[in-house]
Amino acid sequence: MKALPVIKKLTIFLLLSVSFTAFAQDPSSEYLRMQEMAKKRQLLQQLDSGVVLMDKGEYEVADKKFVYVLNNVRSVPSDLTFYFGKNSFYLGKYKQSIDWLTKYIQLKGTMGQFSGEAANLLKDAEGEFLKQQKAQQQQDEKKTEEVMSVHYDIDCGPSGKVACPVCKGNHVIIRKGPFNDEYKTCPYCDEHGVLTCEEYNKLLKGELKSKF
Repeated sequence: MKALPVIKKLTIFLLLSVSFTAFAQDPSSEYLRMQEMAKKRQLLQQLDSGVVLMDKGEYEVADKKFVYVLNNVRSVPSDLTFYFGKNSFYLGKYKQSIDWLTKYIQLKGTMGQFSGEAANLLKDAEGEFLKQQKAQQQQDEKKTEEVMSVHYDIDCGPSGKVACPVCKGNHVIIRKGPFNDEYKTCPYCDEHGVLTCEEYNKLLKGELKSKF
């Protein structure tokens, strides 16, 4: 009965020894891992802060928070594509809003947490953008700087796959002909109408080569 505490102490000692040995062998890798975790926490704090500011109507300040996260994160989280698109709408940056809200819908479809709101905002943004274009034809307006999703790698989520936006996941592109519809196999996706996350990001940047 008295041997149990000794075994526990020995187990703890061995675990600590292994951990210390691993750290002693490669302290730089542990340090880098801790730095990376600290950076992720800091970026999440900035993102949460931006959402709070947006909900308060402080869109300009929220925009700075979101852009900071975009410029420092390795792969853009899908939720950020929604938040940035929504905030852009309230800033009157409708083209930017359309771009980012579209990315969220492409990634999450109709099942995302913000899919309903994103679809409504996208519709409103498209309407406002058309009005803006008509107004620009009548008078020259100062262009606002646009932050487009093509400049970033988008995180496609746990599945790592996205429905191809070219054929809308059908694997077939249908074009209206003068007499009959024309059917053409999509040159980018697989037979299921799906792109890998890497292919999707290349497609956004115009870097994905046709398979045919």
